[in-house]
This record gives sequence, structure tokens and C-alpha cells, in this order.
Amino acid sequence: MRPAQDLRIRSRHASDLDACVRALAQVHALDGYPADWPERPADWLATAGPVGAWVAELDGRIAGHIVLSPGAPDDVAPALWGRRASGEATAVVSRLFVAPDARGYGIGARLLERVVAEAGELGLHPVLDVVASDTSATALYERTGWRFLGTGEQCWGPQRWVTVRCYAAPAPAPSPS
Repeated sequence: MRPAQDLRIRSRHASDLDACVRALAQVHALDGYPADWPERPADWLATAGPVGAWVAELDGRIAGHIVLSPGAPDDVAPALWGRRASGEATAVVSRLFVAPDARGYGIGARLLERVVAEAGELGLHPVLDVVASDTSATALYERTGWRFLGTGEQCWGPQRWVTVRCYAAPAPAPSPS
């Protein structure tokens, strides 16, 4: 991992969305994320009703993005988590990406740390799903301690089902006595 130059994680503002879309377009061209390019990418990033959204700034430019949202009824990860931790409320991590030229600074891990901390303050447990074929994202989650919950099928449109791998955030570190 390269040493971070001037790296800052902060709340996303509406004025950040154009730069986020430009970075997302680079990620899509290189990695195919998102699998289906949204008709209105800024609206896709500014998902309705998020718990919070953050960006990573590297040397003053947008280098990464993440959202924490309430789960939707058809989300697989919260359902899998609910089977293990009955009654524990969840929030879903989504829209996580790091611009290709900003990789290697630990930005993805820092964004994940931020949503885990925020969710913990709100009494929520973060969960996420990732397309099963996205091995680089899977490697990030596993490297940062996210627990594999299982796989499931997610409906992405009429007669289109996608296999996803589901993860839960690491258990919080015990408080020092």
C-alpha cells in the first residue's frame, strides 16, 4: 500500500456528484462497476433516503465514494444477517468505489471504516452484497475483516437474477476496561 498523501474522508455534498460521476465512469470502464450503467448516474449515487454518504478526497480531488442506506425489502444481506442476529437492525453499504488512479492508498478500507463507525453510532450493523464475480471487491471485504454470510439471488430486472455474496461488518472491537 502506498502512503496516503493528503487523504480525507468527509460527508458527500450535492456539489460533489459531478466529480463522483466522472470517477464512477472510470471505474465502470475499467472494472464494469456498476454492472449496468445507470441512465442517470448522479441520481443513482444520490440514492433516496441514505443514512449517510461519504467521499474520499485525495490531494483535493474526489477519489472514492460510499453510501449507507436502510435496507430494501428485497435486499439479500439484511435477510441473511437477520437469521444470525435476530432483531439487530442493519444498514446496507452500497455505491462503494475508488477511482482507478487513486488505488493503493487504502481508500476503500478507510471508507468502510467510516460507515462502520457511523452505523455503530446509530445502533445499526452494516451489511452488504457484491456480485459474486467481483473478486477484487470480495478481496477487499475479506481483507478488512467483513464476515461472509452466504450467497443469494438478487432480482435485477424482469427475468434477470444475479448471484451475490453477502457480508457483515466485523464485530466491534471490545472496549478497554
